[in-house]
Amino acid sequence: MELEERIKQIEERNKRVELDKRWETSWSRKICIMILTYIIVIIYSYLVRNYDNILFSSIVPVIGFILSTLSLKLIRKIWELKIKN
Repeated sequence: MELEERIKQIEERNKRVELDKRWETSWSRKICIMILTYIIVIIYSYLVRNYDNILFSSIVPVIGFILSTLSLKLIRKIWELKIKN
């Protein structure tokens, strides 16, 4: 019985790992990151309108990327539901 349970746990873990791999390489994820980063850059551009400071302006893609990855959890859950069906 213990061996069967361990095998089930390993199979479940393998399924999660495969799903993680599919998500990391999916076009859905890449497109969402691009769109969310683009939206952040647009909002930033309207708010700041100061392109003289290159160091300050360069932080925009970093902030956009971080915010997009934080918001991707909901998108990933929707994606997983679609993939499983």
